[in-house]
Amino acid sequence: MATPIDPTSTAFLLAENRSMPMHVGGLQLFKKPEGAGRGYLREMYEAMLDVDDVAPLFLKHPHRSVRTGAQLVWKPDEQFDIEYHVRHSALPKPGRIRELFDLLGRLHGQRLAWERPLWEAHLIEGLRDGRVAMYTKTHHALVDGVSAMRLLASVLSTDPDERDMPPPWGVHPTRRAPSRAEKAALSEVPLAALRGAMGITAEAAGMPSALVKTIRKGLRNETSALSLHAPRTIFNQDITGSRRFAADDWPVERLRAIGKATGTTINDVVMAMCSGAMRTYLLELGALPDRPLVAMVPVGLNAKQSQIASAEGGNAVGAVMVQMATDLDDPARRLGAIHRSMKDGKEALSSMTPVQILAMSAIGQAPAILTPILKMQGIVRPPYNLIISNVPGPRTTHYWNGAQLLGTYPLSIPINGMALNITCTSYDGNMAFGLTGCRRTVPHLQRLLTYLDDELSALERAAGL
Repeated sequence: MATPIDPTSTAFLLAENRSMPMHVGGLQLFKKPEGAGRGYLREMYEAMLDVDDVAPLFLKHPHRSVRTGAQLVWKPDEQFDIEYHVRHSALPKPGRIRELFDLLGRLHGQRLAWERPLWEAHLIEGLRDGRVAMYTKTHHALVDGVSAMRLLASVLSTDPDERDMPPPWGVHPTRRAPSRAEKAALSEVPLAALRGAMGITAEAAGMPSALVKTIRKGLRNETSALSLHAPRTIFNQDITGSRRFAADDWPVERLRAIGKATGTTINDVVMAMCSGAMRTYLLELGALPDRPLVAMVPVGLNAKQSQIASAEGGNAVGAVMVQMATDLDDPARRLGAIHRSMKDGKEALSSMTPVQILAMSAIGQAPAILTPILKMQGIVRPPYNLIISNVPGPRTTHYWNGAQLLGTYPLSIPINGMALNITCTSYDGNMAFGLTGCRRTVPHLQRLLTYLDDELSALERAAGL
């Protein structure tokens, strides 16, 4: 049975082209259980194929025809082939992380076919240290980053001895089905937001004061929930479909200690690490603009609906625009400026309802989303320079059928005008940074990992640690 696709997901589908695959991805690294034999990887792969029931989220694909009035709808795949979606791969020697990142860059640059459900999973062996890698990608029309992380967590266990656990696409016997009211609440959020952005709901009547205040800040180049000033950088140009990926993680305790010493948050420290790394990177290329870079930081709208999003998919996000203070050469001053910008953005959102937040975000992101749809690259100024997300993950060690999850690293979506995406994920005491960029537009992407590490040390020194 066909079901309508909400406006937010429709926008992700229509914005997609060969240069802009619109899927999010994830890399998970596992340690084999004690006593695992040489055939363990094959057994793990076969267990991922052996699924009695596939969750509905992983069975639907977009479809439109005369019968649907040319409107996009979700349609179940009546010829579902799990072996197409779940694949077994191996790295070439010497099996370093470098070879793994090269493979992920190639896989992440390939579009998902609309005639099939919009996801893939690749189980990858050949790392010389014995770890097992799994790369998954799912179209952003199906899930956002928070939903993807919660979906993964829902099939993991804190018990290393637990077995018979389904993969993320399997129906988990203990997963609670959302009620009819909850489904309606979640599905109505994007539609209500679209109406709110157009000013045709009663709730939009509460918009003017918040809108005027926010636009006034934008005109003064004081970013909060809306950015009207962003300098052009090497990231703000057309991109190709090829991707490069790099990732690493750092102890959350190091970030927390800096925040405690400076009166800032862990997220402020994450942003400051990115700011310092971007400053060093652009200075090295002779491409640092005089004015500070602006980052778009997605925020979830309704914590009460988060468990529903994990099972049902969807995209319920707003955004804060943050000045990155890349024009300042002192790490402490950069952190302070970012803290104030983040605080302004949060205060702006706190005065709005979820519908108004989505409406404001739609206004702020319209140039980024509509520009590729309307083919207006180079005409519309970039509303921001890069996207930085922070997605919380499990706080303790987790396992999948005895295999210990050692780390999880996100891959996200560069778009025309925004060639670099930085997404962070916390897991088991570490903060992982996943950097996804256009292979041609963002040279030497892996150097950013070194600069992130350097900036963390600089922030520690500035905080007196």
